[in-house]
Amino acid sequence: MSVVRLATRRSPLARRQATYVVQRLAAIGVSSELVEVHTHGDLQRDVPLVTLGGRGAFALEVQRAVTEGAADVAVHSAKDLPSVTLEGLVLAGVPERRDAADVLVGRSLAGLGPGATVATGSPRRRALLLERRPDLRVVELRGNMARRLAAPGHDGVDAVVAAAAALERLGETARVSERLDPAWFVPQVGQGALALEVREDDETTRAIVTQLTDAAAFDAVRAERAFLRELGTGCAIPAGAHATWRDGVLTLSGVMVGLDGSASVRATRAGTDPEILGGTVARELRDERGGGTLPGWSG
Repeated sequence: MSVVRLATRRSPLARRQATYVVQRLAAIGVSSELVEVHTHGDLQRDVPLVTLGGRGAFALEVQRAVTEGAADVAVHSAKDLPSVTLEGLVLAGVPERRDAADVLVGRSLAGLGPGATVATGSPRRRALLLERRPDLRVVELRGNMARRLAAPGHDGVDAVVAAAAALERLGETARVSERLDPAWFVPQVGQGALALEVREDDETTRAIVTQLTDAAAFDAVRAERAFLRELGTGCAIPAGAHATWRDGVLTLSGVMVGLDGSASVRATRAGTDPEILGGTVARELRDERGGGTLPGWSG
């Protein structure tokens, strides 16, 4: 191929992520260019993600650029990608993953006084915060990273929750007040990773993208996506999963939380098959530990 076309959202963070893929491709002798796409989620920044339909709000238009032939590769934040792959596409690569954790910007958890206000657009982050600190006031916040980082100290907001990897990519890690331990503040599925999709019948591009893949990161993301797929939900309901490889064993920790943070169920299992492991942990939480009866889950 002469030039590989990379479809990406137009946000500064998305462009930074896509530029990283451009650099990785250049390192293996492949030229590429960006095809910038406006997504539904970007155009309606003041509408809660739950209303917009969750993960697909930032992925569908990028995927369509590939399925319709305007681009060859869809570059996503893996956490924005629906757990069921769009027909005609295949998840072909996941480069080396960055820190999957969430962070607080503005103040640390201990530094937030009773009744302090924390902003986030994520039901998972909201529920996990309220589980640990039910005294907090958690308010809705959407928009690009610049808008979110500017929120502390304005309109009564004391802190915001963001992804550690996003701040790393933007060179904003000095703003971090506290890294939230993934052992209890379980990350969003795919957080910290990039997902590269290609057309299912495009073997040439798939072979190129495969060269960018980190096998451990790919399997971890596959396990987490299998977890979410079994639950049948996206980011509209508070659930998280985090997988890591160690000594040849893949370990997956999952959580389901009531929408109000009043209760949660957690499980950790190890295995070698990502798809089986993800589904097993999800079923254990939902069916055996009562996750399906938590507030917001039981309908």
